[in-house]
Amino acid sequence: MTDYRVPRCMSTQHPDNVTLPFFAEHADFGGEDEVREAYYAYSHLGCDEQMWDVEGKEVDTFVVKKLLSRYEAYFREHVLGREVRLTLRVPNPTVERAEAKILLETLESIPRSYDAARLFYDEDIAPICEVILPMTSSAKCLDRIWRYYRDFIVGRQQLPFCPGDLSVAEWIGEFRPASIDVIPLFEDRTNMLDAAVITEAYLKDKDIEHQRVFLARSDPAMNYGVVAAVLLNKVALVRLTEMESRTGVRIFPILGIGSAPFRGNFRPGTVTRVAEEYPSVYTFTIQSAFKYDHPSPDVVGAIDWLRQREPTDVQPVDEERCIDVIDRVSAAYESEVLPLAEAVNAMAAHVPSRRKRKLHIGLFGYSRSVSGVRLPRAISFTSALYSLGVPPELLGLSALTADDAAFLRDAYTNFADDLADALRFSDLDSPFMPKGAREAVDRLGIAFETDEGHLDMVRRTAKALEGGETSLLDELVVSAASLRKFLG
Repeated sequence: MTDYRVPRCMSTQHPDNVTLPFFAEHADFGGEDEVREAYYAYSHLGCDEQMWDVEGKEVDTFVVKKLLSRYEAYFREHVLGREVRLTLRVPNPTVERAEAKILLETLESIPRSYDAARLFYDEDIAPICEVILPMTSSAKCLDRIWRYYRDFIVGRQQLPFCPGDLSVAEWIGEFRPASIDVIPLFEDRTNMLDAAVITEAYLKDKDIEHQRVFLARSDPAMNYGVVAAVLLNKVALVRLTEMESRTGVRIFPILGIGSAPFRGNFRPGTVTRVAEEYPSVYTFTIQSAFKYDHPSPDVVGAIDWLRQREPTDVQPVDEERCIDVIDRVSAAYESEVLPLAEAVNAMAAHVPSRRKRKLHIGLFGYSRSVSGVRLPRAISFTSALYSLGVPPELLGLSALTADDAAFLRDAYTNFADDLADALRFSDLDSPFMPKGAREAVDRLGIAFETDEGHLDMVRRTAKALEGGETSLLDELVVSAASLRKFLG
C-alpha cells in the first residue's frame, strides 16, 4: 500500500447505547440495521471506518454489495476501500471453536467483495483489505489467517482441475486482493504486555511496511479494574513504539474505547482529554453510545476533530511501577467483584441487548467462570453495577496507597476526572457498595457532584431487587442509563 491512509474513527457495533437511532427497525439491531448503520456512520457522522463484526451472529458476507447498490451516490463520491474503510472482525478459531468455520466463510467473501467493487468503480480497488483477530495470543494465530488467505484462497486460482484442464482463475476469474493484513486485537494482561513481541514475530518474515495494532480498553477493565486497564494500555503503547524503532515498520495503534468511564470515558465532550491520555493512538473506536446518545452536531464535531488531530509521541511510563500497581489493583478488584456476582447476574438479565448476538466464551470480558462464579459480558456487567449505584471504576481502588495516587496523577492523567464522572452516578450508601471501595473514595478525596435523579433511580432499583419486584427493573435500568447517556 503506497498510498496508506490510516482511518482515525472506527465506528463499531458495540451495544452500549440507550437511544435507538431513527433508522433502526428493531430494538435489537440485526443485519439490515447494521448495513444502514455503516452508511450512516460514514455519510452523516463522518467516520472513516466501519468495523464489521462477524462474531456471534449470522454472517452477512454481502455487505459490500449492499452498501454499493443501496447508496450508490455516496459511494461514487467516497470510494470504499480508499476514502472510507470496512474492516472485518473475525472469530478466533483458537478460542471460539464453535464459530471457527465462520472465519473461512468470511475470508472466502473478500474476493467476491473485490469483484463487486471492481464492477462498481471500473477499477481495481479492494473494499476490504484488513481483518481484526480478537483475543490474539500468538504470532501463529495471526500468521495462519494471513497464510490461509494467501495460499488457500488466492493461491488455489492457479491450480488446474486436472492435468491439461483450465485453472480455477480461468474458470471463474482472478482472486483479489492478493493478500490481506491481519490486525491483532489484544485483550488480556499477558498478551497486551506481549503485544509488541507477538506483533514483531508475526512481521519478521513478511514485507509489510505498516501494521495496525488494536488494544482493548473495555475487557481489561472488566478483568482487572479500571486503573489496571489504563496502565496496561500505557505499557503496551510504549513497547509498540520501541518495536517500531527496532523494526522500521510503522505501527498505527487502535484503541477500543467506550463511553462509560469504566470502558474509557470516550464521549463527544471528552475526546480532547482522552486523546491527550493516549497521544500516540491513531484510531479510536466510535461505539454506539457515542453515536446515538448525544446530539448529532456534537457527535459530528467530535469526529471531525479526531480526524483532523495528529498523533504525537507516546507517553513514557515507569513500566516496573505500572506492573506493581496493576498486580495489586487486580487482586483487590477480583476480591470485590466476586461477592457482587449474584446481584450483577440478576441485574444483567434486565439490561437490553441492543444487538443480535450469541454469548461468547473465552475471556472474563466475554463470559467466564471466576472462582466458580460466572459473570456477564462487559457492557451488561457495567450497566448492572451502575444500576445499583456501584460504578465498577471504584472496585480495586482499595489497593491504592497515597504514593500510588501521586504516581497516577502523571501515569493516568485523567484519573481524578474519570473517577469524578463515575462517582456522579454512585450511591456510596448502597447496600451493594464494598466497604473498601467506599473507604478508598474518602481516602483519595475525589471531588464530585451527585446526579440526584440517577441516585433516586438506583435506590429504587436496589429496593426492587432486594424486594423481588423484578418487573420494575427493565424500566429502571433504561431510565437510569438515559441520564448517564450510556447503557454500560
